[in-house]
Amino acid sequence: MIVLITGAAGFLGSHLCEKLLKEGHQVIGMDNFITGNPNNLAHLASNPGFSFIRHDVANFIFVPVKVDAVMHFASPASPNPASPYGYTNLPIQTMKAGALGTHNTLGVAKACNARYLLASTSEIYGDPLEHPQRETYWGHVDPIGVRSVYDEAKRFAEALTMAYHRYHGIDTRIVRIFNTYGPRMRLDDGRVVPNFLQQALKHQPLTVYGDGSQTRSFCYVDDLIDGIYRLLLSDEHNPVNIGNPVETTILEFAETINQITKNPAGMVIKPDMQLGDDPKRRQPDITRARTILDWQPITPLKAGIQKTIPYFKSELGIA
Repeated sequence: MIVLITGAAGFLGSHLCEKLLKEGHQVIGMDNFITGNPNNLAHLASNPGFSFIRHDVANFIFVPVKVDAVMHFASPASPNPASPYGYTNLPIQTMKAGALGTHNTLGVAKACNARYLLASTSEIYGDPLEHPQRETYWGHVDPIGVRSVYDEAKRFAEALTMAYHRYHGIDTRIVRIFNTYGPRMRLDDGRVVPNFLQQALKHQPLTVYGDGSQTRSFCYVDDLIDGIYRLLLSDEHNPVNIGNPVETTILEFAETINQITKNPAGMVIKPDMQLGDDPKRRQPDITRARTILDWQPITPLKAGIQKTIPYFKSELGIA
């Protein structure tokens, strides 16, 4: 296939480009580098199956060839207000990527009669009242909170994708992505994995906000990309959760990082500085992915962190 991937220079987008190329497809990457990193794609520049278009998906998209699939991954994704790349500091761009970007990429899929895959998020569940979260759960979301620019953009994107599927007959798919980690994460995006790894590798105490009882479910990037690829090749139109169902508290995660990195500095507890509607628990129900895609994550947390550490050491200049 010839596949258009928006957000190609991002953490997930760049790994997705690699996966598609490895499977023998041609890839057209698209990014405007607001949060994407050109270095994530540098090693693909000489690949004859890869080409790149610098473009903002909020504007009309022209692709010079007929594509067979469109994968819309363009959006700021970090919730951290301390990060310049967080969506709370890029609120309008985030809303445009979710609304206008989804509309424009669906337009490409419609014009090319191509299959379409939307990168949605576990954030559409908000601060959930259901655990674990199934795809049938409608969510518990503040529509005007500071996180809403991301949550509601993705919820609108899902609604628009299904409207194009029902009204225009577009062959659509929706993946709801849960917390993912691995090489090429932005070190300065303010999320817990890069924060903890940087502090641990510098032998600094890990900063845990609140009592550390909030939970996340961490999925290694290779596992996630495999699930997304399987979804692309499937015939499933309804949303599918892709993530790791093993729930871990932030305190447990900090202890794991310190153990793996042999960080003697321990951790420091500080008052909760997260956004008011920050989800307290996050855990996917992946029954649908197991049943439809024959997929589940295979990388244990400790093994995934060990695979991630060399990238962080390289970025930090640590031998």
